Amino acid sequence: MRRAVALRLQAALAAAATVAAVGVVLPTFQASAAVGSATGYATANGGTTGGAGGQTVRATTGTAIHAALCGRASSSTPITIQVEGTINHGNTTKVSGGSCNTAAGVIELKQISNVTIIGVGNGAVFDQLGIHIREARNIIIQNVTIRNVKKSGSPTSNGGDAIGMESGVRNVWVDHVTLEASGGESEGFDGLFDMKDDTQYVTLSYSTLRNSGRGGLIGSSESDRSNGFITFHHNLYENIDSRTPLLRGGVAHIYNNSYVNLRESGINSRAGARAKVENNYFRNSKDVLGTFYTSEAGYWQVAGNIFDNVTWSSRSGDNNPAGPNPQSNTTVSVLYSYTLDGASCVPNIVSQTAGANKGIKVSNGSCSPQTPPPTTSPTPTPTPSTPPSGGTNLSIGADSDGSSKGGGTSYGNVRDGNLSTYWSPSGATGDISIKWSSAKTISRIIIREASGATGAIGSWQVLNAANGAVLKSGSGAGTITFTATSLSKITFRITGATATPQVAEFETYAS
Repeated sequence: MRRAVALRLQAALAAAATVAAVGVVLPTFQASAAVGSATGYATANGGTTGGAGGQTVRATTGTAIHAALCGRASSSTPITIQVEGTINHGNTTKVSGGSCNTAAGVIELKQISNVTIIGVGNGAVFDQLGIHIREARNIIIQNVTIRNVKKSGSPTSNGGDAIGMESGVRNVWVDHVTLEASGGESEGFDGLFDMKDDTQYVTLSYSTLRNSGRGGLIGSSESDRSNGFITFHHNLYENIDSRTPLLRGGVAHIYNNSYVNLRESGINSRAGARAKVENNYFRNSKDVLGTFYTSEAGYWQVAGNIFDNVTWSSRSGDNNPAGPNPQSNTTVSVLYSYTLDGASCVPNIVSQTAGANKGIKVSNGSCSPQTPPPTTSPTPTPTPSTPPSGGTNLSIGADSDGSSKGGGTSYGNVRDGNLSTYWSPSGATGDISIKWSSAKTISRIIIREASGATGAIGSWQVLNAANGAVLKSGSGAGTITFTATSLSKITFRITGATATPQVAEFETYAS
């Protein structure tokens, strides 16, 4: 024990020395983590508060940002990093420590949580240097500019993405940022705002994305459908070729955005994605909504949008624009409250509020900019499920296993809040379980079958996995209630089926 304490003390002293060397100020006061509070899907799944309640650190180099992360007591200790000046390859090196996993040439937010990065003073510019969020939770990025990040040529950073998220990322709020490039893929640039490999509960708000071939994507391929619950509101997309955004699977809510000069295509909903697109303003653009470059259709619900000098190409093959008279082909339920600005004033309100160094102003819902009130912890909204079920789904954030899994499926797909992914046993019957590190009291579960497999599940048992006790038996998917039981692992055992079962979600509730 003494050796462990000594090692931790040595690590802390080393981190402090690094901090001193790179000029980071570590005030002793507590400070709010960001201006305003998260909105949209970032408020679900427990909410997004970033570094609220933790120490505030000032950084003027990328190395200093890494040192601040590495100087924390743990990888989840809340911290707010106030950034001022230009962050580039010359001042961004790897820093080591038990509370961080950093790399040179990129701001690496990897395997950490509870962090806010906010531009202050004369502003923060990440020049040719991207921000990479990987295996991380509860992250806020606010009031910064990220420009000219390259995937080819020199220097390269972050795979060419201004902000990139991947591998089990949860709850990210990106707000009042400016993301820009100086061309497309042929000039060495990639996406401005990319999410892939199981990234969920993200909001991009009051931001400017411009001068790029690609705005951003959700899902790296047609098979990467584990992402979703993303909100885009009050953003400016300007001089973009395509992907504003590209959606593969999952759910997105896209409202009150201003789109100018989308040259090839805009919102590209494909591979089963569902987008709620309302009160946006599209101007001087082409094919601003539809399914493009694939035969795997996506879906949309539209309302209140304005199409100003928008041209539409003819439908043929893999090109399926929603216009010239876009109509809804699905419905999307949004499980949080929000206020819509009228579409006609969106260009004006977005021009006054979107992007870094705009005073972090927001709309009051009546097309008038205002400074947000002091930060308060938001009231978390329920984790999305379809249809709404009430209570907190305790499977989100838990672990899972089973008796077997069919090709291309995963045990984790039943607890990701995404109805487009699923688990199947390797045969017609099998077990799927949800488990926690400490006991939970459960009295209700909901088994949701994947689209196209409804009715496949026949007979089943619900088991307390610790002792094998049968809590309930029956047939067919849906809501299952039983006597409240304290347990750390619950198993849904399929004992009969009419076809290969596909369990999209295994939700668990206390009541």
